[in-house]
Amino acid sequence: MNLLLIGVLLAIIAIAYQVGLTKSRKLAGKGNNSAMLHSRPGYYGALVALWCGIPAFLILIVWNLVEPSIFQQVILNHVPEQIRATLDPASTSVMVERVQALASGFGVSDTPAAYELAAAEQLKKIENIGSFAKLAVVVSAALIGLVMAKRRIAEKYRARNQVEKVLNVALALCSGVAILTTVGIVMSMFSEAMRFFSFVNPLDFFFGTEWNPGFSTSGSAEGSYGLLPLLWGTLMVSGIALLVAVPVGLMIAIYLAEYAKPSFRSWAKPAIEVLAGIPTIVYGVFALMVIGPFAKDLGAMIGLDINATSALTAGFVMGIMIIPFVSSLSDDIITQVPRALRDGSLGLGATKSETIRQVVIPAALPGIIGAFLLAASRAIGETMIVVLAAGNSPLLHINPLEAVSTVTITIVNQLTGDTDFASPQALVAFALGLTLFVITLGLNIVALYIVRKYREQYE
Repeated sequence: MNLLLIGVLLAIIAIAYQVGLTKSRKLAGKGNNSAMLHSRPGYYGALVALWCGIPAFLILIVWNLVEPSIFQQVILNHVPEQIRATLDPASTSVMVERVQALASGFGVSDTPAAYELAAAEQLKKIENIGSFAKLAVVVSAALIGLVMAKRRIAEKYRARNQVEKVLNVALALCSGVAILTTVGIVMSMFSEAMRFFSFVNPLDFFFGTEWNPGFSTSGSAEGSYGLLPLLWGTLMVSGIALLVAVPVGLMIAIYLAEYAKPSFRSWAKPAIEVLAGIPTIVYGVFALMVIGPFAKDLGAMIGLDINATSALTAGFVMGIMIIPFVSSLSDDIITQVPRALRDGSLGLGATKSETIRQVVIPAALPGIIGAFLLAASRAIGETMIVVLAAGNSPLLHINPLEAVSTVTITIVNQLTGDTDFASPQALVAFALGLTLFVITLGLNIVALYIVRKYREQYE
């Protein structure tokens, strides 16, 4: 019913736009001379459409929010008092679902009680009446808005100002949704992390050197929950990735910005950026099936014991993945360096390579460092590559040729399978996620601050 009603509303809104557009063109006279109007005809059409659509959609949203409570109350009114007194919230929810199933015609697995059948019959009548009432009210609101907006159309009516106000409010609401979503994510992780710290001492978590959580059914925190092995594995893999991505990406950026011909740059830069669009699971499979065995065979040839799943394998493939982040951001920053700095250096007799080393790179260095930090935050939060290629060995060691475990691997492991989210074994994933969020947020803030400072200096 809701989909049908939304389709009807969209059709009415389209008609309203055409009504407003037609009337404004008539006011403009022959030739559609919009100079006679305060706003262009399209704004009048948009204004009528907004007056038609916004009130109707608000009524529809409020109706859908209130409707379930009304239906539940209708059901409870048919439940005997002695039965209603014994129902807790979970039992009430189950009973409401049973009655709704009976009213919809699907039925229930056992024999329903007499009061459930009576409640289902009454609910079905109320739902039918409510559906027609909703259709009538929403469509009437849309038509009333159309008529009122059409009457307001005049040559001096500031339709453009009204439409732009609505658009500004819509943009502000979209920004608010993004901000509130971030706040909601942080608060949900924070609350669950605090529940975890009620089982485990925060000092033992943040400074512990052993990770060996015990899975128990008693809800107690058995085993060890030391963060340092996971954090060290994350930093090791990310460091290897940056050792691969930073020099390669920076050299690519320098070549594309300073040496490459425009014809070559026009297709080479998009081709490199395609790497950023490849799903990370593909990189993980590539690391597991190609890079890992190759590194193991290469190590055997030179006398080194390299595990197929290791920090080296995961870091190398992750470095390939983040090369576009480094190269693209660095290229954009290098090209923003004022041409006057290059011309001044060349005019003093410096070669092109000397100009790049001693003038362009130092001038672009704050922005390049910001690009490196953004790439580092991307590497720290990566999941699928390390899940498949890093192994799962939460031990504190410094050998990159052996398997390691990272924060993201552990979050996946702790939340996989039949998990009781009230136990510390599952709640630890939220503490790990909050820790990872704080680290990446800090890197992003530092990077954005550096990039903004650079842009203020040269724009």
